[in-house]
Amino acid sequence: SRTRRLGMMLGSSCCASPLALIDVKGFDPRDVTVMMKDGKVTVSAERKEERSTGLGKMCSYRKYMKEFCLPPGGCEKEVTYSV
Repeated sequence: SRTRRLGMMLGSSCCASPLALIDVKGFDPRDVTVMMKDGKVTVSAERKEERSTGLGKMCSYRKYMKEFCLPPGGCEKEVTYSV
């Protein structure tokens, strides 16, 4: 199985501790998108896999989305993320 466990860490220079740790297991880092708008952070990921088997073609589709608000006083320009 090519499934890897990826953790996405969101942080900000105005907060000493991380804002969030998001488990995006099963997704490639290229599949993950982070957007910020109006004080909200949205993390989404989408992946479609197709493969041929002896019985025919198999297709799996995964979609993930999590949205949360920045803490009071949080600045969108200071938010960073890493996978």
